[in-house]
Amino acid sequence: MKNMLSISIGAILALTVSISCTLAAKPAAAQGPAGSGASSAQDGSHSLNPINWVKRDSHVTDGPALRLDAETKLTPALHAQGTLAAAATLTDACAPFLALDGCLAALHASHNLGLDFNCLRTGVTGVLTSAAVSACKVADAEKSQALDRAIHQLKPDANAKQATKVAEQQARDDLKTIGL
Repeated sequence: MKNMLSISIGAILALTVSISCTLAAKPAAAQGPAGSGASSAQDGSHSLNPINWVKRDSHVTDGPALRLDAETKLTPALHAQGTLAAAATLTDACAPFLALDGCLAALHASHNLGLDFNCLRTGVTGVLTSAAVSACKVADAEKSQALDRAIHQLKPDANAKQATKVAEQQARDDLKTIGL
């Protein structure tokens, strides 16, 4: 019995050594990524910088020249819809907004719900402009808030989440019409 156990342990040990030697003799292939997206990750485009992991909307961050061009193209259409006041330009209306799509969503929400755009803009951006906002129900004019919260603050009986969804879709549609 003792001999049988020694032979079994010896065989297992020999097999382990044999496998180790076989694996060591072969050059190790570089292990690349596996799974979905592996082919795109192998091309070297993957970055270890976490800043690059955040997806950004290209139509919003491509610079002031692109934004000015988009605002110029959209102004007549928004005038025709009645979304933007006839005397206003989209450039002036959207000045406090960081993102053009956020401004367009606020414009559509104010138009759809009959809200004063200046009040809604102040609530969303937290920036007081030259427009008179003394009549606005803005809790903290220096603190920005989400569009649905600003809508709820100005019109508590409105379905703010649904109104925000509709306005954001309208903003995306506006940007699609000009190719962004």
